[in-house]
Amino acid sequence: MVCKEITEKSELEKVLAESGQGKVLIFKHSTACPISARAWREVQKFAAETKAELQGVMIKVIESRPLSNFVAENFLVTHQSPQVLLLSKGLVVWHTSHQEVTQENIEQAIAALG
Repeated sequence: MVCKEITEKSELEKVLAESGQGKVLIFKHSTACPISARAWREVQKFAAETKAELQGVMIKVIESRPLSNFVAENFLVTHQSPQVLLLSKGLVVWHTSHQEVTQENIEQAIAALG
């Protein structure tokens, strides 16, 4: 899986449309936070090793504040940073933040979906 940076609402909409009924992983990243830097490394490890079929995107919350806010409002998940949201069929089925953003937790969430 590749976790590509997106900066615009239209890019997120395109990813969601392309995923159809599939899974999407959204990582909200603060470039000013060491906890977020650690979480980003965990997401990158997950992305490099997963065999799961899903698309991944990363949103820098400071640089792309309108998109970050849109995600919080659209998916009804209070903004956190760092934060991971797992979507299936366009709906948030799992999310976590801060120290709980680990490769293991993401793998467990994916596995729980079957």
